Amino acid sequence: MHTVTDTHDSLDYKLTKRIYGSGRGLVFTPSHFLDLGTRNAVDQVLSRLTTAGKIRRLARGLYDYPKSHAVLGPLLPSPDAIARAIAARDAIRLQPAGAYAANLLGLSEQVPATVIFLTDGLARTVQVGATTITLRRTTPKNMATAGRLSGLLIQALSFLGKEHVTSAVVEHLRRTLPLRERQELPRDLKFASTWMHPVFHALAADDSTTAGAA
Repeated sequence: MHTVTDTHDSLDYKLTKRIYGSGRGLVFTPSHFLDLGTRNAVDQVLSRLTTAGKIRRLARGLYDYPKSHAVLGPLLPSPDAIARAIAARDAIRLQPAGAYAANLLGLSEQVPATVIFLTDGLARTVQVGATTITLRRTTPKNMATAGRLSGLLIQALSFLGKEHVTSAVVEHLRRTLPLRERQELPRDLKFASTWMHPVFHALAADDSTTAGAA
């Protein structure tokens, strides 16, 4: 029977130290540890750590060091944490889209059961608990703003639709998003639909100027 070894030069020890050092909530794949050993050796250690209850297997090739709740027990990681682990493994970019993009900006309180990320990598679906994470391959234009506020905003506004982007929505975004990030929005106007341009300009406006005009 294999057990987790803890000598300081063992792969088990090195992997465990890196995982614990990153803190609870870490989501990772075997590629996170390939600098420490071969893929086969890493897989074997992760299997032993899972059996020992030190980590949890979320899906094929996807693990986490779960946070825990006193009543609920081990908690599932956020879709964003899962996506980041997949993106790091596959060297791809991801852009939250649809209802999830709106949720991240506080424009929707509900986290959808199916979370969509646009990607420049392969399309795929990952099931973690009750959440389905869908990676949807898209155009270079949609990925041009990936990782920036403009990309998240474009996707959230597209999901809401022009008729639902009210002055209250704009005011919420002005209140919750940092001015420094908002002021960078105009540089990405060429990637946004024309109807979004006034929203981008309103968000980029200096708060003191807006307050003075009011």
